[in-house]
Amino acid sequence: MIKVEKTNGEEVTLNSDLIEQIQETPDTVITLTNCKKILVKETSDEIIEKVIAYRRKILSGISRTGER
Repeated sequence: MIKVEKTNGEEVTLNSDLIEQIQETPDTVITLTNCKKILVKETSDEIIEKVIAYRRKILSGISRTGER
């Protein structure tokens, strides 16, 4: 899950696995797999970095649970 800020200032938490595409038109539009669209203040690069950081966090937790 990642936090993004909608253009109206509302912060929402988004399941990053549901992101189908990100467009900058010039506003950033996130299209989800259910065809819902969300306008956000972050750039596509910022969203990608948030997704990468989230997945790193998940994967590091998985590798720790496998250690003895």
